[in-house]
Amino acid sequence: MTTTRPEGLPDQLRHYIGGKLVDSVNGETFDVLEPTTNETYIQCASGTADDVDLAVAAARKAFDEGPWPRMMPRERANILYRVADEVSKMNERLAARESFDSGLPIRQASGQAKRAAENFRFFADLIVAQVDDAFRMPGRQMNYVNRKPKGVAGLITPWNTPFMQESWKLAPALASGCTVVLKPAEFTPLSAELWVEVFENAGLPEGVFNMVHGFGESAGDALVKHPDVNLISFTGETTTGQIIFGNCAPTMKSMSMELGGKSPAIIFADADFEAALDSTLFGVYSLNGERCTASSRLLVERPIYDRFVEAYAERAKKVKVGPPSDPDTELAALVHPSHYDRVMNYVEVGKQEARLVAGGKRPDHLPEGNYLEATVFADVPRDARIFQEEIFGPVVAITPFDTEEEAIELANSVKYGLAAYVWTSDVTRAHNVSHAIESGMVWINSHNVRDLRTPFGGVKGSGLGQEGGYRSLDFYSVQQAIHVTLGDVHTTRFGATGYSENDPGLAGPGS
Repeated sequence: MTTTRPEGLPDQLRHYIGGKLVDSVNGETFDVLEPTTNETYIQCASGTADDVDLAVAAARKAFDEGPWPRMMPRERANILYRVADEVSKMNERLAARESFDSGLPIRQASGQAKRAAENFRFFADLIVAQVDDAFRMPGRQMNYVNRKPKGVAGLITPWNTPFMQESWKLAPALASGCTVVLKPAEFTPLSAELWVEVFENAGLPEGVFNMVHGFGESAGDALVKHPDVNLISFTGETTTGQIIFGNCAPTMKSMSMELGGKSPAIIFADADFEAALDSTLFGVYSLNGERCTASSRLLVERPIYDRFVEAYAERAKKVKVGPPSDPDTELAALVHPSHYDRVMNYVEVGKQEARLVAGGKRPDHLPEGNYLEATVFADVPRDARIFQEEIFGPVVAITPFDTEEEAIELANSVKYGLAAYVWTSDVTRAHNVSHAIESGMVWINSHNVRDLRTPFGGVKGSGLGQEGGYRSLDFYSVQQAIHVTLGDVHTTRFGATGYSENDPGLAGPGS
């Protein structure tokens, strides 16, 4: 069963550099596959260092000579509002492309434009309302913060919900006054082309937005190493993040990296059973399980463990697996055959490590494409690979615990620390357990519901830095301290005679 090809697709996907759609300098392209058949449906320009050089040069010229970094916040905000309006207009087009390209169920793809538009509106509001610090030393000195954009931002984005993830980086980078070079994920480049239309219609100045398609080892690597790129924001898996970390060092780039996750959901016996069941099912099977914050490890207190496993498995068996274009589909095709093979390998490993209680195979009615039933493993030991390693697919591991201390220990016993979820009716325990979990984010009695004002990011192997709200603006900005003298400055006169060793200037004006 295939999905419907969207209307109006271009003949080929191209880079966007200095306000123009262009082929690769060397003319090379790569195949883009449609995940329900794994057949090539379009060619995409394959960028190398030469293409990145051109894109960075365009972004650097726009930053050094163009109006964007020098606009008043309200002027930039008005363009960002127009960007949001343009994104909102293309909701159906975006959903069709995103579903076709990534395998995302159309019912879930339909919300991506709204979320992407909200990111631009949010940061447009933020730069107008932003207040920076000023510090007075009466009669002596005034100190204030001069905020200015850092420069050219390199944005490297993942293949899951690609357009919306791109908006998470583009909106604050542009709001801050940076110019950008976007490197979309090679598995899902189709929807990124829509940014060209969006930004041109919104009136973004030429060269502020540039895009180079290609592979991480070519286009991505060149972007990270480029001396004229001032900062890198990367979302992807942890091993790639470690490579980027090392490659940013020679040019001392600022970095923000949101990496992998193996997020626990701790479900205590006093939790709202049905709410926890609903939320954790959604948390791992929405977006085909291809989400960094998926609640892929369920830690369930012993008194309700057997009941929960039985109920979870029963519901998982009823999750509707089908083509992405079917509005009734809840779980569709994984993004790419290489990723599908990786997930299926973990399923086979899991069968040797734990008890399979649901799924674990291709649905009988879908003989081709990257389909997997909603899969549930129970009695998963802490040293199992399916407990420790990120699978990034519709596979969940369920493990019992007996005490609060054991639950915390199990939650923290992996290398990741992105998100966590705590389910209990005891408010004191909810807070204390959340504080003890090693993760960048915790949701209590909820799945992953974002508030754009809050920090987003992980600890340990899940990343470096945090974005979201003012933290995003801080990342894309230089905060320069300006000190203005308002009175006499008592300066110790080195090399002169006639001053006392008790001269107050020895202490310095700031002490």
